[in-house]
Amino acid sequence: MQFQFGSEQIVVNVPDWNALSVQVAQRFQSGQGFALATINLDHLVKLKQDARFRAAYAQQDLVVADGNPIVWLSHLAGRPVSVLPGSDLVKPLCELAAETAVRVALVGSTSEALQDAAETLCKQVPGLEIVLCLSPSHGFDATSPEAGEVLNRVEQSGAGLCLLALGAPRQEELAARGRQLTPGVGFVSVGAGLDFLGGHQTRAPRWVRRIGMEWLWRAVGSPARLGPRYLRCLAILPGQCIAALRLRRS
Repeated sequence: MQFQFGSEQIVVNVPDWNALSVQVAQRFQSGQGFALATINLDHLVKLKQDARFRAAYAQQDLVVADGNPIVWLSHLAGRPVSVLPGSDLVKPLCELAAETAVRVALVGSTSEALQDAAETLCKQVPGLEIVLCLSPSHGFDATSPEAGEVLNRVEQSGAGLCLLALGAPRQEELAARGRQLTPGVGFVSVGAGLDFLGGHQTRAPRWVRRIGMEWLWRAVGSPARLGPRYLRCLAILPGQCIAALRLRRS
């Protein structure tokens, strides 16, 4: 599945968890870093508007579908992929890390949320070693000197996997910078995944997620913040459907 932005193209290049787990395990075993992004409709809106975000996405090694609308578009285009939300990847990726003795760093959110997430993960994943929990300053900029210091601390910690909970586009931009400065680390952008895990945000019930209505559940819970975002997402759907049909015919 692919999305076009003028002459630039973003490709969902990992179709499902089986393919992702194989690629990540191979990179863990070889000590090769990576950047993993989870694309959704909100990202498509931002990608259209933000050249810097597009440049960061272009440097992601692995891109998966975060959200059922991306999956529906992939089926419409005749290039089906499975939904792999960043929040759902946290524990399975930590299990892969534990199996291959790869250390883990948590970056983003708040110090309290990261500590709670780390405690939960260590209880759920035997053998997991979390060596760094780091919450950057408010207004963190992935191009700033502080970002360089964050990446240096990740590298010095010995982590081979770094989960980024900074929100888009900051987490993807930091991952792209990390690919240049710390090439042995795998960076995964997980959004609110660590907040959910540590109990600092409440995720939609499983049955709501199963029917693809997590976005509506979140919008109802925080209409002032998320309502406008989802309206912008809905506004681009007709154009994306047309693009998917053209892709199918090609």
